[in-house]
Amino acid sequence: MPLVSRKTFLTTTALATAALVAGTSLSFKKKNPLLSFSTLGCPDWTLEQIAAFAAQHGYGGIEVRGLQRQLDLPQCAPFATAAAREKTKALLKAKGLRFVGLGSSANLHLKGAERQKNLTDARRFIDLAQQLACPYVRVFPNNLPKEGNKTETLSLIAQGLLQLGQYGKEAGVTVLMETHGDVVWADDLATIMQAAQHTHTGLIWDIANMWNVTKEAPAEVYKKLKKHIHHTHIKDAKLVDGKLQYTLLGEGEVPVFEAIDALEKNNYKGYYSFEWEKMWHPTLPEPEVAFAHYAKRMHEHFKKG
Repeated sequence: MPLVSRKTFLTTTALATAALVAGTSLSFKKKNPLLSFSTLGCPDWTLEQIAAFAAQHGYGGIEVRGLQRQLDLPQCAPFATAAAREKTKALLKAKGLRFVGLGSSANLHLKGAERQKNLTDARRFIDLAQQLACPYVRVFPNNLPKEGNKTETLSLIAQGLLQLGQYGKEAGVTVLMETHGDVVWADDLATIMQAAQHTHTGLIWDIANMWNVTKEAPAEVYKKLKKHIHHTHIKDAKLVDGKLQYTLLGEGEVPVFEAIDALEKNNYKGYYSFEWEKMWHPTLPEPEVAFAHYAKRMHEHFKKG
């Protein structure tokens, strides 16, 4: 048996140690996904309740879509004045949390005066995000024409997103379009994002919104859209008597974990944000149940990975 030189031994040992450390690091990362939840799921909670629950259950971020049923965030008391905003930021910092997104109601598919109103509202949210050191503002498209020029509407959506991205650049805020409404086919989204390409535009991949309509495989969707995805909305659902019903994570039919695995394998850096739509569906289980279940289920999945 040939003898191993000291130099070879030391080199091999160093490489093995580096591999072990790297493996440990990757394993640690897999066990600690970045979790947030949307405040759609707790429409009656105060910000103090939201922050306390998030910190207690291992969340790192809050996605604000409304507070106590007020969706126009600049009007909410914790955001309405400079003093209130400083107090709010201090609250989150003390809990080890951050704002990961502000959800506006700005639609991008509209025309005329309604379009200008929606773009103006989106700019107000961008200004607020800057003041809160929040990286993202959510906007969305909704309806495509049942008759007429689909290409024109996709172009209109892209133009609005690009305008907002240019505004967001000055504020250091990125404007993300949620995959939503009729705009859930991967090719349509790729067309929009190609036309709206900018350092401060991107996508929120709402996996269920897309799959419930298109049934496109998450891995294929990810291939087409991966360079644009900055944030995700995670939820599950199933058909009951022909109607869509939201479920706790892992209890529905949406291939959510296929999408999560595609993201994780490709070193996705963003948050997995639970969108429990209790604001729109009040009979859903209470946020205390759903938020706790989501965090537990996600950590279990990442540990298996």
